[in-house]
Amino acid sequence: MKLFLINRYFYPDESATSRIVTSLALALSAKGWPVEVLTSRSLHNDRTVRLAGSDAVKGVAVHRIRTTAFGRHRLIGRAIDYATFHLATFWHLLRRARPGDLCIVCTDPPLLSVPAILATALRGAGQVNWLHDLFPEVAQVLGVGTRFGRFMRAAVRLRDLSLRHARLNVVPMQTMAAYLGRRGIPEGTLCTLSHWSDGDAIRPVDRARNALRDEWGLAGRFVVGYSGNFGRAHDFTTFLRAASLLRLRKEIVFVFIGGGHQQNSIEAAIAAMKLDNVIMKPLQPRERLSETLGLADLHLISLTPAMEPFVIPSKLYGILAAGRPAVFVGHLSGEIASILRAGDCGRSVPPGDGAGLADVILSYARDPALGIRQGDNARRLFDARFTEAAGTAAWERALAEAAIEPAGSRSALPPPVTP
Repeated sequence: MKLFLINRYFYPDESATSRIVTSLALALSAKGWPVEVLTSRSLHNDRTVRLAGSDAVKGVAVHRIRTTAFGRHRLIGRAIDYATFHLATFWHLLRRARPGDLCIVCTDPPLLSVPAILATALRGAGQVNWLHDLFPEVAQVLGVGTRFGRFMRAAVRLRDLSLRHARLNVVPMQTMAAYLGRRGIPEGTLCTLSHWSDGDAIRPVDRARNALRDEWGLAGRFVVGYSGNFGRAHDFTTFLRAASLLRLRKEIVFVFIGGGHQQNSIEAAIAAMKLDNVIMKPLQPRERLSETLGLADLHLISLTPAMEPFVIPSKLYGILAAGRPAVFVGHLSGEIASILRAGDCGRSVPPGDGAGLADVILSYARDPALGIRQGDNARRLFDARFTEAAGTAAWERALAEAAIEPAGSRSALPPPVTP
């Protein structure tokens, strides 16, 4: 029995899905599971890099399949990249999957579960879908591909078909599970497993000892941070409105770290609004993650309310690990808002309420003890619920449940190979 883990990006890539997929692969391999990763030869933020076709990462066999690499900037190029990865995955599974194998299929690229379910069915292998987000719903909410309504409807039907025939469908939040349940995905195949972060790699860093604060000239200032993808699903307008309202408070500075679809428009807005209290920085190396996340006194998270059932901002878990409070701009009853409220480690404001966000930021800047207390709460919540050890252990239990014969009878998953 072999576990195939399939995602378009894997180590050394630094995207969010790459990090968590790499974490799961290495943890399962360390516990003796025979893991083989199927991924691309690309990095998500640098299409000029082409990685080696095959290698090993801490004992995990990694097969990097050959695909096009037009990159993320043009829709047609991205679609071709997706299609070639789909075809290469289908062919690879046809050649290498065997009866009794289990294939964990992620959602990058979108709809990967569709060609995979056909290949696994033909080879007698089982399929587990790990849904980090839901396509095409994400595209529909964002208004992407509105001219292709017929294709989108067909894509939903095919996606749902691939989920109904899977052994297990793992989702990161209850709202996504509830949505899929309403779409007719069997309740017995739905499993909610939270994402996680590496609590050893990300530790709380004392502000006074954070080298990045000195390097970036931030010593003595109250830092409001955003770290991650500048994607379409995130509300930077509210962030920038708050920054504008706080522009005269020279002790407060906003630092946006990362890149993505909205980067150019954010930079243009900062220039147009003459926001000298907003600093843009590129994604930082993994080795500096504790410093990067520990840089901020207060983190920003956002998600368009309509996206709540379909996406969860994975940056939350790193923020909690870093022991920092956060302000969420999104649905006040949503998943992120509920976690922050239950753990007393942050606050939430509705989208568009730049004045409300500015007031919340001011309350933290004026009361350092509030941020310290909620930061401590954040790390306690992380240790209780979102560690890598807890997440990967839950996955091991889920894999045991996924060992179901095609006819529906349960059987025990073969034990892991002794290292």
